[in-house]
Amino acid sequence: MIAIDTNLLVYAHRSEAPFHAQAFGCVKALAEGGRRWGIPVACLHEFLAVVTHPKVFRPASRFDQALAQVDAWLAAPHVQVLHSGPEHWRILGDLARLARLQGGQFHDARIAAICIENAVDVLWTADRYCSVSFCLELKPLLARMTFCRMSRALLVQMNGLGSVL
Repeated sequence: MIAIDTNLLVYAHRSEAPFHAQAFGCVKALAEGGRRWGIPVACLHEFLAVVTHPKVFRPASRFDQALAQVDAWLAAPHVQVLHSGPEHWRILGDLARLARLQGGQFHDARIAAICIENAVDVLWTADRYCSVSFCLELKPLLARMTFCRMSRALLVQMNGLGSVL
């Protein structure tokens, strides 16, 4: 299963965002494809907070626009909202101890824990998940999950893979 991180959702939604066309194409390919994919619930919350924030975007998306966008993604036939389950706290604790997390790293680890618990194979992100130290330190726990950090070139390349997804 592929999971989508907040930043790609923001890029796909906001036409002035960097990589908008590429992110939009990737999310569209997933939404229209036949493969299972998911969005961590924490990423949906963060998406709503970011796109409606007047200091991030001028003008910010109205709450009804942002909610309509989420509704449109969740109407796709093979999408699911990924939630934390009974193993979440144990997984998050393991991640925290292994990487000695602090501050904002806990939010990133929360996303990783949700993905691990929901058997995500690949997390598509344009965020800092792929910092070498983070991934190397967590390698034993993240061995079966790939963090796919999106660069402009990768987004363009993936945009052409819609039929394969």
